[in-house]
Amino acid sequence: MFVPVIALVSAATFWLASRSPFDPLAAYLGDRFERTSVEQRASLAEQLGINDAWYAVWWRWVGDVVVRGDLGQSRSLARPVADVLAQRLPWTLLLGGAGLTIAVVASLVLGVLAARRPGSLLDRFAGGLAYVLQGVPPFVVALVGIAVLSLGLGWLPVAGVATGGADPTWGSIARHLVLPACVLGLSLMPWLLLNVRTSMVAALREDHVQAARARGLPERIVVWRHALPAALLPFVTVVGARLPEVVTGALLVETVFSWPGLAAATVDAATSMDFPLLAAVTVLTCAAVLLGSLLADALYLLLDPRVDHA
Repeated sequence: MFVPVIALVSAATFWLASRSPFDPLAAYLGDRFERTSVEQRASLAEQLGINDAWYAVWWRWVGDVVVRGDLGQSRSLARPVADVLAQRLPWTLLLGGAGLTIAVVASLVLGVLAARRPGSLLDRFAGGLAYVLQGVPPFVVALVGIAVLSLGLGWLPVAGVATGGADPTWGSIARHLVLPACVLGLSLMPWLLLNVRTSMVAALREDHVQAARARGLPERIVVWRHALPAALLPFVTVVGARLPEVVTGALLVETVFSWPGLAAATVDAATSMDFPLLAAVTVLTCAAVLLGSLLADALYLLLDPRVDHA
């Protein structure tokens, strides 16, 4: 199903882009548009294939990708699409990976602690935090973080990956990554936190956990070695189902923090009907989500003790 889904998504991307109200030629020429004659515009549109039917453009793109491995030329950035992805994709992966790691670790720790004492102050705090974050868009969390931690307290930088136009270093990248990664992690936390808490409450009541308690094992051993593995099974499934939110959330956070990832390139591609770049970003995102879901299913099978791996 992987190849048909990718083909369908890429075709839908070309069709939707062809329905865009933006003028791709005006976006391509920029300030030169008004100084260009009608004949020159028509000639350029013919060269770029702007007037071709969307399915003809899509079919040419598929042929170039399959036969030559060529993702095409970005009209909006005037660069090969492969170069754009090579430059920007690592930044998006860094932000998305850091945000997902923060969300997973924080959800596991807070969810386990809350499940140990249902109805306690910590349990009510965890539930309230999850419901609040669930209803707040990521860009609102980002603006609050900037107002408090950057502009108010001055602890963290506001945007970019370096200060004052300097070349980025590992230290500056790490410092600039903290706030956007935390914002992305908070936006991903609600469902993960609630799932861990619910699964742990159920796991702590299972017979093998009660038997471990009856043998006199320390509570931390009972919780982390006996109850948590059982709670991880549904948690892995939820993480896999939330992978699209990692992508969309990362793009929103990148926009707010001027992070040099795929967000700006995606906006430029959408507003200028840059078919090759828009298709490449969309297909790449779809492939990442499908592969992530496949990995989550594989981890579920490995973690489930009821599955015979012989």
